[in-house]
Amino acid sequence: MTEPDDTSTGSTATPFLGALAIIVAIVIAIWLFNVFSHDELTDSQQIGRAAAGQNDALQRGDFADFRSFTCAAEAGDESKVTAAHRDSVAKRGERFVDGVFDVAVDGDRATASVTYHFDKDPDAKQTVEATFLKEAGAWKVCSTGPS
Repeated sequence: MTEPDDTSTGSTATPFLGALAIIVAIVIAIWLFNVFSHDELTDSQQIGRAAAGQNDALQRGDFADFRSFTCAAEAGDESKVTAAHRDSVAKRGERFVDGVFDVAVDGDRATASVTYHFDKDPDAKQTVEATFLKEAGAWKVCSTGPS
């Protein structure tokens, strides 16, 4: 009769625990990087977001959100804004922002070129010179785009 071998052929948890420790260290490093990096958006990026946000709110028919991206002096009357938008959609389709470029900031005022297209003719891009104003710490659109 043969006697059983005293050496174990089973696996150990050491490789698994080592890999787990590495993964946990990577996750902690990513979390710390995100916590301590306070990269704020540039004025140009904030202006681009204001233009896109205003247009998006208009397309969704959310006048309160539209107003949050629009200068107080230019927000207009809700019924007039929504009626003009309905007419525009009927004629040209939904409006999309394709890009915001040539941003020029002068204190709390800025200008930028904003390119739009409409759903019914996506190849007919239209660029307008838009004005922006910083109100309550946020950039707001102070001009209307094409309708």
